[in-house]
Formats: sequence, C-alpha cells, structure tokens
Amino acid sequence: MSRHWPVRLTGETPTGVGLVLRPLRRRDKGELLELRRQDADWLRPWDPTTPPGGGPRQDAVSDFRAYRRGLEAAARSGSTLPLLITSEGRIIGQISANTIVHGAFRSCSIGYWVASRMAGRWVAPTAVAMLGDHLLDPDGRALHRIQLDVRPENEASLRVVRKLGMRDEGRRAAYLHIDGDWREHLSFALVAEDLGPGGLQMRVSRAYQQSRARHTGGSAGP
Repeated sequence: MSRHWPVRLTGETPTGVGLVLRPLRRRDKGELLELRRQDADWLRPWDPTTPPGGGPRQDAVSDFRAYRRGLEAAARSGSTLPLLITSEGRIIGQISANTIVHGAFRSCSIGYWVASRMAGRWVAPTAVAMLGDHLLDPDGRALHRIQLDVRPENEASLRVVRKLGMRDEGRRAAYLHIDGDWREHLSFALVAEDLGPGGLQMRVSRAYQQSRARHTGGSAGP
C-alpha cells in the first residue's frame, strides 16, 4: 500500500477553519515541539505512554529525527497513516490511522490530538471525518472499518464520536497505556456500509447544523 503515500487531504470545518492533513517534514520540528511544550498539561491526560518493560518510546520530544523516520517507514509499509493537522500553514494537531490491517479484517484505529487554542471549533471531528472518508473510499486505502478508543473521562473525544455518529462497541478494561497506567477505554466504530452520501464529512456538517438549531431554537432543516 506504499503507493498511497504521501497523502495530503484538504477540507474545512463547519465553523470555517480550513484544514490540511499532510505528512510531517524535517522543518516542522521547532513548531511541533513548541506546540507540544505549550500544551503539555492539556495533552498529558490523554497521551500514550510506555508500560514498564515496554522499551524506549520514540516521540518527537525525545528524538525528533528518529520519530519522523519511524513514521515515514510505517507509512511506506502501509501499517500506519500519520499526518499533521494544519490550518493556514500552522500546525494545530496530529492524526493517524494506526494498526492498519488488510486481508479479511481491513480495519484500523484512529488517534488524534488538537491544540488547545482550537478547542470548540470542530477541528477534531472534521479531521477524523476527512481521514475516515479517505480510508473507507475505494480510491483511498479501501478499508472496511475504522475504530476510535476513548477514555470514559475524555468528554471532548466523546463529543467527537457522537458528532460522527459512531457505534458504541463497548468497554475495554486496561486497554491502552495512557498517562502512566493501563486505562479503561470505550470503543466506537463505523464500517463502510454505515456511510451515506457525503460520507463522514456530511455527518459532521449535519451535526453542526443540529447543534446550531438547538442553541437558536430553530430548525436544522431536512
């Protein structure tokens, strides 16, 4: 599946924020590290960590060069699709399709983070929708299923899966090592057959219209 790399996806949130999802570049180091530093407290409760005995974890902070090369290699192998979330040329987050499996399963798990300054502007659901539409489209990677795993305490990400209309597939005890310990997660998923015209991005647009209608007391339309 390396012929699908590199990938560049463009879209716009319902609030008018233009988004570009693109690969990490060498010259992104300073901007990405500064954003991670500024938002360290914001991100820490949801960041993956390495369990005892799991070996060293490569990340942008500890070794940017190895981190970028690792992402590039995984992308070319087809096991991961890692992208920056940018707006107006600035980095505002990251999103990736992880553990991509083909064959009879044709599934992946999506993870993301978004800068605190962009909270509430529908960046996360739109970015997930953009990546999901690409992955489930026959012209993309032609996967059949995408999954998001969310800690029960993560209200912001629970709102994301609701905006996307994802199916609740239950609780996973001690599922992922997050913020220094094994944490329970809720799993949500969609399969290609769930999508109607317009795909996930249309779902996000409808969710936004409904949200606006609830706040204004008007009608969201058909």
